[in-house]
Amino acid sequence: MAISHKQPVIISCAVTGGADTVAKNPAVPVTPEQIAASSIEAAAAGAAIVHIHVRDIQTTGPSMDVDLYAEVVERIRASGTDVLVNLTTGIGARFDPGEDDPAVAGPGSNLKRPDERVAHVVRLRPDLCSLDMGSLNFGDRAFLNTAAHLREMARLVLAAGVLPELEVFEPGHLRLALDMTARGLLPRNALFQLCLGIPWGSPANPETMLYLRNSLPAGAAWSAFGVGPMQFPMAAQAALLGGGLRVGLEDNLYLERGVLAPGNGALVEKAARIIDELGFRPATPTEARQRLGLA
Repeated sequence: MAISHKQPVIISCAVTGGADTVAKNPAVPVTPEQIAASSIEAAAAGAAIVHIHVRDIQTTGPSMDVDLYAEVVERIRASGTDVLVNLTTGIGARFDPGEDDPAVAGPGSNLKRPDERVAHVVRLRPDLCSLDMGSLNFGDRAFLNTAAHLREMARLVLAAGVLPELEVFEPGHLRLALDMTARGLLPRNALFQLCLGIPWGSPANPETMLYLRNSLPAGAAWSAFGVGPMQFPMAAQAALLGGGLRVGLEDNLYLERGVLAPGNGALVEKAARIIDELGFRPATPTEARQRLGLA
């Protein structure tokens, strides 16, 4: 039985991502049917938001195919769940310098124009979409999000009526987000997502999360996550600091040390148990919409 006096906490589930994880855990969904089913499972377990990437069905790598996104969104909406849908715009930012000429993109690059990166968002008009608020060394490759490109992407998604989720990987990204907000280029009810532990962004520890939380505007809606083994410690920390939290197979493949997660639902269920022990409960999609000004 739900305990009504507990404070609701928004749980997001990052369902699949685009990294080379399919061979590491067979539960990572690949096809639109699998991604939608895993999203619905996460929602039933307590996620108020599902964060969606799609994958090339043949290679299992990241895809920007608008039709794949359309099938996922249509399946989720047709299921009857009212979970909020959050589509990524992160694909199209990777740059891998060529070995002979570093000014020429190498085979690992996938740089795209701003309008190409948000084409699926403009067409499908989800509740939210992610905006990665700056560049960084993402492992051995560069993750390029110039201010000019972000301004154009923000313009397009706002014109489509979609609320941005501002993904912050290090403090400079937050400075840019705040500047764009002050200039009216981003809405004041945008959701800030603090992304911790990604090589080579901000570390996943309480001190970093607290610093970034304290740098946010008063009353801002925010969430946070840690990757790998820091997924659940950072989930607990985010709830204690007044934010939402994100779990899911995009960020972590294990339910506990040495035990592969059987699906996104299990990861959400574990996060819900943790916050329940701390005196919170998962927010409903309706409560999430109210918190984000989407009701």
